[in-house]
Amino acid sequence: MLSSTDFTSASWELVVRVDHPNEEQQKDVTLRVSGDLHVGGVMLKLVEQINIRRSEELSLLKPSGDYFKKKKKKDKNNKEPIIEDVLNLESSPTASGSSVSPGLYSKTMTPIYDPINGTPVSSTMTWFSDSPLTEQNCSILAFSQPPESPEALADMYQPRSLVDKAKLNAGWLDSSRSLMEQGIQEDEQLLLRFKYYSFFDLNPKYDAVRINQLYEQARWAILLEEIDCTEEEMLIFAALQYHISKLSLSAETQDFTSESEVDEIEAALSNLEVTLEGGKADSLLEDITDIPKLADNLKLFRPKKLLLKAFKQYWFVFKDTSIAYFKNKELEQGEPVEKLNLRGCEVVPDVNVAGRKFGIKLLIPVADGMNEMYLRCDHENQYAQWMAACMLASKGKTMADSSYQPEVLNILSFLRMKNRNSASQVASSLENMDMNPECFVSPRCAKKHKSKQLAARILEAHQNVAQMPLVEAKLRFIQAWQSLPEFGLTYYLVRFKGSKKDDILGVSYNRLIKIDAATGIPVTTWRFTNIKQWNVNWETRQVVIEFDQNVFTAFTCLSADCKIVHEYIGGYIFLSTRSKDQNETLDEDLFHKLTGGQD
Repeated sequence: MLSSTDFTSASWELVVRVDHPNEEQQKDVTLRVSGDLHVGGVMLKLVEQINIRRSEELSLLKPSGDYFKKKKKKDKNNKEPIIEDVLNLESSPTASGSSVSPGLYSKTMTPIYDPINGTPVSSTMTWFSDSPLTEQNCSILAFSQPPESPEALADMYQPRSLVDKAKLNAGWLDSSRSLMEQGIQEDEQLLLRFKYYSFFDLNPKYDAVRINQLYEQARWAILLEEIDCTEEEMLIFAALQYHISKLSLSAETQDFTSESEVDEIEAALSNLEVTLEGGKADSLLEDITDIPKLADNLKLFRPKKLLLKAFKQYWFVFKDTSIAYFKNKELEQGEPVEKLNLRGCEVVPDVNVAGRKFGIKLLIPVADGMNEMYLRCDHENQYAQWMAACMLASKGKTMADSSYQPEVLNILSFLRMKNRNSASQVASSLENMDMNPECFVSPRCAKKHKSKQLAARILEAHQNVAQMPLVEAKLRFIQAWQSLPEFGLTYYLVRFKGSKKDDILGVSYNRLIKIDAATGIPVTTWRFTNIKQWNVNWETRQVVIEFDQNVFTAFTCLSADCKIVHEYIGGYIFLSTRSKDQNETLDEDLFHKLTGGQD
């Protein structure tokens, strides 16, 4: 028997198995752990071994019983989920002198991440590594999985309501406690997921694994309808999946990382020059002295109870981070009807390309919630300019920022993906069709269409993305996922203080939303930026939050432990403090304090 002191000082090996459909490509990662190492520490060690940067965004999820429900109907003895983001945790006897592979990238792959100083390691440095890094090891995590059969998709658990979605989030492990403390047994299966939907600094050069894992998580969220999207959007996602699947299986994909690399010394000198000189003189002058503005006729609608949705045209002027509107252009020099600062607002696309609808939904924070307004643009170019301006303003940036024009082009590119192509192009593609279309859409969507009709519509959308390289296609999929109205919302069933009915609490990267469980309609929104303090009454298991201007709310979590919600709030508040100027290494003490239950 070991005393508590001996237990925490002793160490042993924890073997984490990274699953792969091909058993020969399964990878065991060995970590040395001790009794006082919490899950957050395990995550840091794990992601260092498989080169996933930004480990603070990841966590381990224990699937609920519903996750296996449909599979049990076929085979009661088989509890193994079909989704491949599963980690098998095994403990093995302590072995002295054991070595651990320093990473999974080959020397021709993208550079690995140095967990000590937070900087990417150049690929040339990995050439002299003591342990050989094979391309086979790399392919486990950097390449997407083949599509599942329609039958397999139909057997997976698909949440049908917000209450069902709330059940999916009950099993997040406490990052401040060990696996054993949380009842995780040997050989038990956990899901490795991005818990926090605040993806920082996605860089194709260094994040091949991270981008692929995000793509896989987004793909399953779409296929299993964990997040809602329109049929038009579902077809865009299907086209991108089909394209990524084709590239992943092609011979060209196997060599996409062996293309000639940019001279690293020259690139470093170029970056240094830009840093020292601040880029081109005229662009620097523009950033400082010439803040552009937008001015145009747009339609406005403010929702009110018992009123139909009617838009009215005004003359809008967008400058700095504010938007003002006037009755007409001639009155621009006078007092506006209203002027709104969009810093910290929520910007949601409201677009239907086929119906020529180009709308922007703005949720502007006020003391007791959010003000809602809708803007309607006349065409794609106008929408792209105003949408990009609103998105930057919400982050406190102006149109003088260097990211404005690229953002406009990204929006236009995404809109063009939704445009339909000529029937002749699709007909020729159908003749050479090499796909099962039901593999790329949710089972419910597949039931609405005949196979050939579904294939034709997917191929229509595919024509717009057919020339994209693999990593760009994955990033575009992730961006489209992020543009969905429900993106980043994690749901919990709660009972608010003083209420006699259950509600849904939506937790996002920047806000909390009280949602009516019966109708799914948002009732109240609170911004994280307005939080003064939050704590948990551990006796009553009640979360209490104080906002600015003496606004309070309190609730008891019914679908999960209250500490999970507490950790979510703390984690997002921590992640919001990150900036590109900060060292890339994680401030473990601060993260542990905010997410570990210390009020």
